[in-house]
Amino acid sequence: MTQAVPLSAENAVTASNKKKLGVWMCSALVVGNMIGSGIFLLPATLASYGTISLGGWLFTGAGAVLLALVFSRMSQVVPSTGGPYTYSRVGLGKFMGFLIAWGYWIGLWSGNAAIVVAMVGYLGIFFPQVVENPMLGAGVAISAIWLITWVNCRGVQSAGKFQLITTILKLLPLALVTFAGLFYINPEHFSAANFNISGEGNFAALSSTAALCLWAFLGLESACVPSEDVENPKRTIPMATTLGTLFAAVLYIIATVSLMGLIDPSTLANSTAPFADAANQLVGPAGAMIVGLGAIISCLGALNGWTLMAAQIPMAASRDGLFPSIFGKLSSKGVPAGGIIISSILVSLLVAANFNKGLVGAFNFIISLAVMTTLLPYTMTTISKLVLMMGRHDKSGKPMLETKDIVITSLAFLYSLWALAGSGQETVYWGFLLLIAGIPVYALIEWQKRKGQSEEFVLPAVTLQD
Repeated sequence: MTQAVPLSAENAVTASNKKKLGVWMCSALVVGNMIGSGIFLLPATLASYGTISLGGWLFTGAGAVLLALVFSRMSQVVPSTGGPYTYSRVGLGKFMGFLIAWGYWIGLWSGNAAIVVAMVGYLGIFFPQVVENPMLGAGVAISAIWLITWVNCRGVQSAGKFQLITTILKLLPLALVTFAGLFYINPEHFSAANFNISGEGNFAALSSTAALCLWAFLGLESACVPSEDVENPKRTIPMATTLGTLFAAVLYIIATVSLMGLIDPSTLANSTAPFADAANQLVGPAGAMIVGLGAIISCLGALNGWTLMAAQIPMAASRDGLFPSIFGKLSSKGVPAGGIIISSILVSLLVAANFNKGLVGAFNFIISLAVMTTLLPYTMTTISKLVLMMGRHDKSGKPMLETKDIVITSLAFLYSLWALAGSGQETVYWGFLLLIAGIPVYALIEWQKRKGQSEEFVLPAVTLQD
């Protein structure tokens, strides 16, 4: 779950001076932005449900493609930075824009907590104490958070160099174990007895696994590259987004099949480093260490990218007057250091509060919270698309909202609602409370704007009916 960082207008280079991006380069951008920490621990999470989780991957892959198509279209209709926040503000008004920025921000920093929890699981290969001792594990996780905070506060160039190195290294262990494991699959692991071992009904289990699988697709919206940088954007962006998302979906499914077929279901469900355990089974301890190191690097890279993003979304909202001003201020290094530090404090608190659930338990709750608070911006983006395109025509006089747009957007909206329900009652409960907690912040910002204004506010006349 790594996200591309949008360029500001001030630093943008004119399209005429840039080499245009084609389908394959854009597709590679999609894949690189999505594949982060999620897949490295998700097989263990999904193993507690059984092989029915493969259906969750299929449904989530289809839903992710629909959402990706919505975002790729919106990148052409509203060619501005800010992603779901900007789309919601333009289409549904500034209050909804604030709520989406608030919820999206929560999804970003809570997602960082899940990333660092996954990293600790793989660090346990080298130092078992961090997994066995929750206090030590939480301390290591929080230390990693502040190391990456320091890297980001040093400037975008420092964060960019760190991101480049980790991105190059992160796919190697995933590909190694995934494709080698296919040759050692045990068919008994896919028997009827292991289809649904969660104790829930099939539909409930499928909904739960689909919501968990969506964690691995978060960041698909970052593929909405500004259209002036893309060769034939009306064709390239939708095609690249679809191809990239499909590639990631296929890789995720193959990886899950490989690990479920290689490792005994009960062992996999309790694993804190499933890919390393698979590598150990395939080639011994040396393989486990190589995979573990690659997974740690991947998690650090994802944490680095999302730490920067967790400050950029509120920075965009702050500049529009919808977030506290501290989030919009830049340090001498040219980064929103205040937003980075505030987000990292919240990540640290979330990690500390949930480590007593155990590593996998903490990961499950945190990714469900991140998915829930990110799904609301996704859902509102689908509605904003309909609002912005309805009744409008392009330069040739052709209606912007075609039948295929209505079908794709409606299906994406329904999928988002289903995934929200699959997040679970506890997650929706806490996610809703966190969203509502943002309303006083909005009220305070509005009050500060109006303070000192001399105009008298007159309530509109209201006629009461008996």
